[in-house]
Amino acid sequence: MRVSESAHGKLLGYVHVQVGSRVYALPVEARRLVSDDGIAQESGFIANGSKQLEIVVDSEAPEAVVRETIERASAQAVRHIARKVLN
Repeated sequence: MRVSESAHGKLLGYVHVQVGSRVYALPVEARRLVSDDGIAQESGFIANGSKQLEIVVDSEAPEAVVRETIERASAQAVRHIARKVLN
């Protein structure tokens, strides 16, 4: 797996989810989810507007937790996209 740095964290790769006949590639990014001032962010599926969809995982979490987060977030993404596209 190729890992590349972005402004927010490390791009771990992409998850492909299929809704109907279309396939969507969602970036998976590992970030530090607790800021320096102690504010925690959520991990999982994030929809910023209708076009920006991504999955965010905690860069400090064990691999098993990261995999579980990606699985849960993928299912959330399918439900979100299906409501937008199929309704």
